[in-house]
Amino acid sequence: MGQLFYTIMPGASVPEGGAPEIGNKGWNLARMAATGLPVPPAFVLPTNWCLRRRGGEADDPALHEVLREGIGQLESTTGLTFGSARRPLLVSVRSGAAVSMPGMMETVLDVGLNATTVEGLVRLTGNPRLAWDSYRRLIQGYGEVVLGLPAAPFEALTQAALADAEVESERELDHRALRALALAMLERFRMLTGTPFPQDPFEQLHAAAAAVFRSWDAEKAATYRRLNDISDDLGTAVVVQTMVYGNAGGASGAGVGFTRNPATGERELYFDFVFNGQGEDVVAGRQELPEAERLRQRLPQVFTELERVAHALEQLYGDAQDFEFTLQSGRLYLLQTRRAKRTPWAALRIAVDMVEEGLITPVKALSRLSGIDLASVGRTRFAAAGMPVAHARVAGMGVASGAIALDGTASERMAEAGASVILVRRETSTSDVAAMARADGILTASGGRTSHAAVVARQLGKVCLVGCADLRIDLDRRTCSLGGQEFAEGDFLSLDGNQGAIYAGRLEAVIDRPARELHAIAEWRRNAV
Repeated sequence: MGQLFYTIMPGASVPEGGAPEIGNKGWNLARMAATGLPVPPAFVLPTNWCLRRRGGEADDPALHEVLREGIGQLESTTGLTFGSARRPLLVSVRSGAAVSMPGMMETVLDVGLNATTVEGLVRLTGNPRLAWDSYRRLIQGYGEVVLGLPAAPFEALTQAALADAEVESERELDHRALRALALAMLERFRMLTGTPFPQDPFEQLHAAAAAVFRSWDAEKAATYRRLNDISDDLGTAVVVQTMVYGNAGGASGAGVGFTRNPATGERELYFDFVFNGQGEDVVAGRQELPEAERLRQRLPQVFTELERVAHALEQLYGDAQDFEFTLQSGRLYLLQTRRAKRTPWAALRIAVDMVEEGLITPVKALSRLSGIDLASVGRTRFAAAGMPVAHARVAGMGVASGAIALDGTASERMAEAGASVILVRRETSTSDVAAMARADGILTASGGRTSHAAVVARQLGKVCLVGCADLRIDLDRRTCSLGGQEFAEGDFLSLDGNQGAIYAGRLEAVIDRPARELHAIAEWRRNAV
């Protein structure tokens, strides 16, 4: 079986075995922690646990035991206790395959909360809103991920709570409303499953870890591996990490950042952020995320630290990174980093800029670009556009014109018939990956530039616009409206992923070439001869 788990603590040495054994997420967490970057303590169940379970060896007693041992390590490091009524330790349970697969497998946050520890979290933090918000998140997340319950019954309770409080967002609910919502979700959980929500923290932990292992074989994960030529036999590790709380108040929040613009390659900190929220609020694509600029203005010292972290990550890895972070009461924590998915245009610019900056050699840059057809790299734009019907935020650049499809089935059907397709959705999730692969462009009403679906769209080279506030979708009538105009499924839209503009009808495109970058690459090749 090999080593049963690996610990990741500040200043600890990097475990042997590398990403194939402890997963890309665990390996990068260990490297960051070893260099002194702010990483919450964690332990990793290596990929061989997943492979044994896939082979029919559930090995539950052994998994229970190793989870208890790993939790003991976290308790010793943090001074908190799993299941404590006064100083409770809570953890997140996350996937971590050897090859990064953003959003394709599952995560459960706030594991360890129950009727006792929720009060303990209030005592520990003095923040009842944080405690009850975290509890309602766990109940819903556990139900969906571990037991496969539908989201709709829980979302209906949330919408009712918002209506009762006359607010638009869960972040506006006070601790009383969140307590009532958590208790309603407990009852809804019991009605849907026939059993009460599990109160034993170790039962929660074991079930969450098993669910994350199972998610390796989920349909969306298998589809992503097939599209990206990743072996089904690698398996995923599981990272159990001490919770830090982006939902702890006004100087707290969660974000996803890129050390460089993944659409253009420009050297700039590119990130989405939500105040008083947790990471799933950012990556799930269900919310509008306009708060990155507010972070820069309200907490300039945090923005400066983010820029420092972005520089440190590029120095450590020698490549542009995609990193997830949490801000708890003004203190920054890094939850993961990975090589940034990028468009071919961005790949060329990043490679050339990094050579000029002395971060990598021309030989290394050429090796990174080896899979890109340089003759086909270009940035499309509309030759003549006219007046757009709406605007949205750019997540994936270029332009695309095609017939509107309002769900994955319609997108795949139209693509099979040879049509260019624009997939128009209120929100995309990674379960849409097959339809996204068939579409030429993607337009959503909600979500951010760094949601998992946007990251996947960029990797697939798709034009992607997100957070279009004017977009309304009527699935019953198979129509959508933009800027006061109604469009039926099958009508044509044109998306400008360079400017964030949306046009009615089909527009003609022209292609610009990355002349500076192509010249630099040609020089490298001549010098290498």
